[in-house]
Amino acid sequence: MKNITFENIDITGGFWKTKQDMVKDTTLFAVYDRFCETYRFDALNCNWTEKDGEECKPHIFWDSDTAKWIEGASYILSKQRDEKIEKIIDDAVDKIVENADENGYFNSHFLTQRPEAKFTIRDAHELYCLGHLIEAAIAYKNATGKDKLLCAMCRYADYVDKVFRVEKSAGFTTPGHPELELALVKLYEATGNRRYLDLASFFIDNHGCSDKSLEKKVTRFVPMYNMDDMPLRQRTTIDGHSVRALYLLSGAADVAKHTNDAELLEMCRRLFDNCTKRRMYITGGVGSTYLGESFTSDFHLPARKAYTETCAAIALVLFARRMQALDKDSKYADIAEKVIYNGFLSGISLDGKSFFYENPLEIDPDFNYIYNATVEKERFPAILRQQIFSCSCCPPNIVRFIPSIADGMYSLDGDTLYVHQFMESRGSFDGVTAVQTTNYPCDGNVKITVSGCKKAAIRIPSWCKSFTVSLPYVMEKGYAVVDCTEGEASIDICFDMPVVLMRAHNRVHDVSGRAAVMRGPVVYCLEGVDNGADLRNICLDRKGEFTLGDSEFLLPSIMAQGTRDVETDELYSVYDGEKQQCSLKFIPYYAFANRGISEMLVWVQ
Repeated sequence: MKNITFENIDITGGFWKTKQDMVKDTTLFAVYDRFCETYRFDALNCNWTEKDGEECKPHIFWDSDTAKWIEGASYILSKQRDEKIEKIIDDAVDKIVENADENGYFNSHFLTQRPEAKFTIRDAHELYCLGHLIEAAIAYKNATGKDKLLCAMCRYADYVDKVFRVEKSAGFTTPGHPELELALVKLYEATGNRRYLDLASFFIDNHGCSDKSLEKKVTRFVPMYNMDDMPLRQRTTIDGHSVRALYLLSGAADVAKHTNDAELLEMCRRLFDNCTKRRMYITGGVGSTYLGESFTSDFHLPARKAYTETCAAIALVLFARRMQALDKDSKYADIAEKVIYNGFLSGISLDGKSFFYENPLEIDPDFNYIYNATVEKERFPAILRQQIFSCSCCPPNIVRFIPSIADGMYSLDGDTLYVHQFMESRGSFDGVTAVQTTNYPCDGNVKITVSGCKKAAIRIPSWCKSFTVSLPYVMEKGYAVVDCTEGEASIDICFDMPVVLMRAHNRVHDVSGRAAVMRGPVVYCLEGVDNGADLRNICLDRKGEFTLGDSEFLLPSIMAQGTRDVETDELYSVYDGEKQQCSLKFIPYYAFANRGISEMLVWVQ
């Protein structure tokens, strides 16, 4: 199937219009200002010397931070041109082009600190930075028609192809931090130059196959950290650094699509299922430990110490969107939906100015840091969002993700329009028009008006157990397929959206016997600011009535009843079973930690 890109779709109202306006009006420049204060844009000048000091010394991944910001800004420009934003980008592009070496190579870290070491240190993010610069270049060209950065990145990519694939003269074989693979496929799609697809295929084919690729590895990393322990096609589990793994699989899915590689596609299916059926949190977050920011083992999903990096959530959506174009199954869009409303969206504050790098499922401010007394990352586990991090990959990733949230909303398969996501919107592409009128996910009512296609296949979310469709339909792989041969068709869908309690697999020992509250695709949580201290002590009345409350956080809160143990001053005392009745207020998980430091709990007794 052909995924329809966000450039063909305008979000016209509702939940995601609010979030897109927030990014456009607030987040874009909040991140830009922090990046200027921390010298990320200055690094593009490539004039740092020792006398300038450590504070402004270009880091190995700073170029990727700047590139993601440019990409996100370009997505905003694609909807509305803005001279101020374009000037910032044009100035950055001029610096990149002017400071590239004679081969087109650009990296502010290596050019200023160790030019003799180019392409010798696999984990130094050179190719990762290039990948993000390529994506930024394509986005800026699409938005404005300006191709200066794109031409520069083509020259750089040509040089990488020469060094890695043709001459094989680099000090390693495949990217240490995958991302370039998917970017090269984008570059192939943008230019039609087969060389870039061949290079992406080369990296995918050689990943985990060459001893040379394992040289210069940081000592605490083992081969599984980057899924280097075996050829990619042989894998049965998703392992290691969660962002790297999912970017790599996104590139693999792209290569499988363009080369009709059935074996590669089957591997992608296996690892998608292992990820989402054994190693994913109920929020769609992935990455169970701060050690290597990694997946661990099946069903190891600790709540309080969940790492669940925001970038990993984004990477899972990118992988799911690619898979939905290759495999007609609603499970891919189901996972994308789970992530965007939960494990991703919690990564940004409601005012759009601060961010979570990690997104735990439980917080107790008195215990969180004690539980991780030997933690190596100063920000983990966080209890409040921050405006910037020393490793600040997540904020600009959000800047590029929310403006492009409609990517993967629709696909075309011949004369059939697939509707994967539900957002108030208007789209026009390939002779098809599609208009959605909805307040989703506030409620489950969606009106879809389509023309230019013979059939519309509308995803029935996996969380929905009862629904109505206004026109006759047949079910196919999770989609309600409606005949549209009369020309324009107007389809009313109503997804029943009751409050439900979810349980985890018996092997998820950390939340054994507990339940999570959901309504539609949205996971809810308790916060101490509403429900008092010691949230783990609360016992929800699971047979009681759930009612909808205020909509302080765009979606309604959920009111319920429960009990809690009577307080005692004794460390240990005889348990007499006495309970106190209490009223409970659940809020959308994505909205936690927006009202100061507080306890938070997803899984309740």
